[in-house]
Amino acid sequence: MASADTIQTISKLTPLAEVLALIDAQTKPVTPRTVDVAAAAGRTLAVDAAAPARPSAPLALIDGWALAADATLDAGGYAPALLPQAPHRVEAGQVMPAGTDSVAPLDAVKTGAGRAEALAAINPGDGVLQAGGDCDPAVPLRRLGERIRGVDVAAFAAAGIARVTVREPRLRIIALRGSGIIAAAARLIAADAERRGAAVRLDDAGRDFGAVLAGDTGDAVIAIGGTGSGRNDTSVQTLAREGRLAVHGIALAPGETTAVGFAEARPVLLLPGRLDGALAAWLTLGRRLLERLAATNSVKDREPAETLTLARKVASTVGLAELVPVRRTGDMVEPLASKYLPFSALARSDGWILVPAESEGYSAGAAVSVRPWP
Repeated sequence: MASADTIQTISKLTPLAEVLALIDAQTKPVTPRTVDVAAAAGRTLAVDAAAPARPSAPLALIDGWALAADATLDAGGYAPALLPQAPHRVEAGQVMPAGTDSVAPLDAVKTGAGRAEALAAINPGDGVLQAGGDCDPAVPLRRLGERIRGVDVAAFAAAGIARVTVREPRLRIIALRGSGIIAAAARLIAADAERRGAAVRLDDAGRDFGAVLAGDTGDAVIAIGGTGSGRNDTSVQTLAREGRLAVHGIALAPGETTAVGFAEARPVLLLPGRLDGALAAWLTLGRRLLERLAATNSVKDREPAETLTLARKVASTVGLAELVPVRRTGDMVEPLASKYLPFSALARSDGWILVPAESEGYSAGAAVSVRPWP
């Protein structure tokens, strides 16, 4: 328990932009490692993913007749074109016969009485996958810094790529108290971090936080709880004692008591013990920290946002960035809460907007970027 003369206090609120700049400057990418493609979803590529040319020869894309397209010029249902030689019947995936450049659908060619006629004109290349059409070794399937999606895993496997080199940050997420709210926040953040490519170790309350910071904590520590000025709030003091405290108090609502520091070279993010504050700080700071650890191309892989119109104004304090939950109605959204975000507002909302620190808010009718919750 903290004594009266060691109560954690916040001397000033550091602007969100300054904290983001600190994270960018002092967070180094983790060491790459090679993993099986099947286990790579969500991870960030550390090396371009390229495959040999595939296929090595033209293949039929459909079942039909392989032929030379120029033999079907001007062909039609009322003026069939006599083909100079019988077409080859092919199936999808079969190598194209020599002297052919297209595949006509089965009903586009009429055969019988020792002759074959085209009933429709076929363009060169129709129904054919050209050599190198699936994979060109000169053009990577995905580039370093890009996060691997489920569709990428399938494409890599189909192209014959068995292993890829990725960055997979190891996060230690700790619920510092036996609170149901803190435990719920920890599970939410852990799930979001895993989805975004981290290997997460989630610890329950009761751990000696000082020992955690002094030990092998992976690549970064995310701790929830104990960042305020309560009698039992000591996580910020512990970080200052066992490592280096860089910031305590951020101009972010909710989330003002968030702290950032380092245990040796490992970043440490201390989140408030409130669900709304922990979530707001994770979305604005934690995700950025994870991107820097993984060296993710954050512009390309930024969380998708939808531009919608505000039905009611949002008032905000200049100098304070504010995360606001919104509920969608058609092409419009309405704010549900500010400063403190009740559980009901979080559950009823369809996404969130961030009011920048330099803004007094948004007027009704303003276009805003709505981002989805984890």
